[in-house]
Amino acid sequence: MKTDPYAPRDWLPHEKPTLPGSPSTPLHSIPKRIAYGIVGVLVSITGGLGNALVTANLSNLQGTFGAYSNEIAWLPAVYLMTNVSINLLLVKFRQQYGLRVFTEAFLVLYVLVAFFHLFVNDLNSAIMVRAAHGMVGAALSSLSIYYQIQAFPARHRLKGLTIGIGASQVAIPLARLFSSELLALNEWRGLYLFELGLALLSLGGVLLLKLPPSDRIKVFEKKDFLTFMLLAPGMALICAVLSLGRIDWWLSAPWIGVSLALAVVLITGAILVERNRRNPLLNIRWLSSGSIVRLGLIMLLIRIVLAEQNTGAIGYLQQIGLLNDQMRGLSLAILAGIVAGIVISALTINAKKLSQPIVISLVLMTFASLMDAQSNSLTRPDNLYFSQFLLGFSSAFFLAPAMLAGIGSVVTEPRNLVSFSVLFGMSQNLGGLMGSALLGTFQVVREKFHSSQIVEQLTLQNPLVAERVGGYSAAYGGMLNDSDLLSAQGLAQLQAIATREANTLAYNDVYMLTASIALATLVWILWRLFRLRLQARRRVQR
Repeated sequence: MKTDPYAPRDWLPHEKPTLPGSPSTPLHSIPKRIAYGIVGVLVSITGGLGNALVTANLSNLQGTFGAYSNEIAWLPAVYLMTNVSINLLLVKFRQQYGLRVFTEAFLVLYVLVAFFHLFVNDLNSAIMVRAAHGMVGAALSSLSIYYQIQAFPARHRLKGLTIGIGASQVAIPLARLFSSELLALNEWRGLYLFELGLALLSLGGVLLLKLPPSDRIKVFEKKDFLTFMLLAPGMALICAVLSLGRIDWWLSAPWIGVSLALAVVLITGAILVERNRRNPLLNIRWLSSGSIVRLGLIMLLIRIVLAEQNTGAIGYLQQIGLLNDQMRGLSLAILAGIVAGIVISALTINAKKLSQPIVISLVLMTFASLMDAQSNSLTRPDNLYFSQFLLGFSSAFFLAPAMLAGIGSVVTEPRNLVSFSVLFGMSQNLGGLMGSALLGTFQVVREKFHSSQIVEQLTLQNPLVAERVGGYSAAYGGMLNDSDLLSAQGLAQLQAIATREANTLAYNDVYMLTASIALATLVWILWRLFRLRLQARRRVQR
């Protein structure tokens, strides 16, 4: 006789799942806890490293596929387009069909996606495969957290949650460390073979070490899919605009305006559908409450500041011609910062003092950005080790407290779980995209400004400029006999140096902008904490 899979189970007090769809927490032996922790880290790295390998090697892939810069930019863009809103369905899928189906189905799908990477022969096929990977990557990030929770006893479960959330942050610096060797093996197929190997290892680990069972409830409704069909393409269009806006340029490409208009219509339609539902997929009233809006905005602003790492420091070094294997020391410094942030966050996290790590992270971000703002044209990776270590540390140190700050209301009201998952995912993904778009656009605008300022002073009537051009021309004297060509080469060299200096000044402006955003966010949080403390003191006095 078949039992009802949705019937409530009799759990022991220490086993009861925190939320429907999350695993139960039975007692495990120490070796088994260690195994859960290893599988959790493996799954987390597997979910993030595939996209990180692509993002860190776009210039190489551009040459392989023979694509323009605006075409190859679709590879990381479509990953986020599918990743950003898939949690709308994943959370309910896990709640209704159980963790085992959730785990095995999405890992098998990931293996298939990684396998078909090997047969990609053109950019269009690569884009479709990367879009599928975006959906699978979202599932693996949740899976890694559940495995880490099993690795710790009840009194240390927050530590497991912290490690599970932070482990995905190591993907980008890790990808920059060894992707050159993977490319040397078999060009882009070397990257995909490594990704397939990780996927198979994760699948084997998950099949050998299954998660404990969970409660299952019927949660899907027909209107859930209507909301998804409206919200998912709307968010995907916003991701596309943010990813390619500064490449195609915001006011030059008609598709950008059309996409934004369609996105507004689709997202507005999804909100209207949800507001009138008895059991909404997204609790719009909860999401629009003051505390949740403030939390989402804080996470968004911090992600914009952290975009300085890839768009600012790494972007500057790539612009002056450095490759991944020439930035290994910097990648190691960032990786060390992230690992240190995860470890210290896990050791110090306190559910009653969640604002402190966020404040400390913002202080460190401000300090790191101000350090980078002192850069000049001779700045190289070893000059950025400490500042980028601090940014890496901050990116991991704030993440778990920020998530826990909003998850408390989800535990008391489980129907808000989907809403919170979407809020957290969007603040991280869209925050990173908005940061890259904002900082990249700002750098271009400031470079034009500094170029105009420098070029105004470069006149051959100035004896110092004429002497500099003469020195540059003399360097080509052994190769060119024509005086006009020598003069043109000298002027071209001077122009190249002027452009380099303008770019350096523009990147310094970017660092000052991120420092300003971090400082403004810090002041806002401190003012908010001061007001809350003052109100609490007044209530006590009454």
